[in-house]
Amino acid sequence: MQAQILNLLLDLQKTLNLTYIFVAHNLSVVKHICDRVAVMYVGKLVEMAKTGELFHQPRHPYTAALMAAVPVADPRVQSGNVELKGEVPSPANPPPGCYFHPRCAHAVELCRSHPPAFHEITPGHFVACHQEIDLPGISLT
Repeated sequence: MQAQILNLLLDLQKTLNLTYIFVAHNLSVVKHICDRVAVMYVGKLVEMAKTGELFHQPRHPYTAALMAAVPVADPRVQSGNVELKGEVPSPANPPPGCYFHPRCAHAVELCRSHPPAFHEITPGHFVACHQEIDLPGISLT
C-alpha cells in the first residue's frame, strides 16, 4: 500500500508538475521520492543537499548518524548503527553553540560556544558545522 501511494505521488508530480515538501523519518522513502533533502536537529537545519550527494557523503555528524541507523536489508551485512550518547535537548532550552555538540563525537570548544553558520560547502550542499569531517554515507537500493 505504501509503495502504491508513493508511486501515485511521483506520477502526480510528473503529470501536474508539482513540488512537494515531504516530511519523513524513513530514509528509504526519502531517497525514493525526494530530489533534495534537508536534515533538521532540534528544529534547526543542519544539512541540505541533493539526495544522492547527501546519502553518499553526509557532512554533518547528525546526518551521518541517521544514515548509520538505517537497517540493512541483507541479513549477512551488519548495520553500522551508531548510538548517540546523551539526550535530545529541549527546543525551549537548547544548549549554547551548536545544538548537537553534547551528542557529537567531533565537537570542539568552538562547537560548545558558537552556533555554526549554515553555509554552502560545495555547490548546492549546505551544512551547519564548524568541522570539515569525512563521514560515511550509505547506499539504499
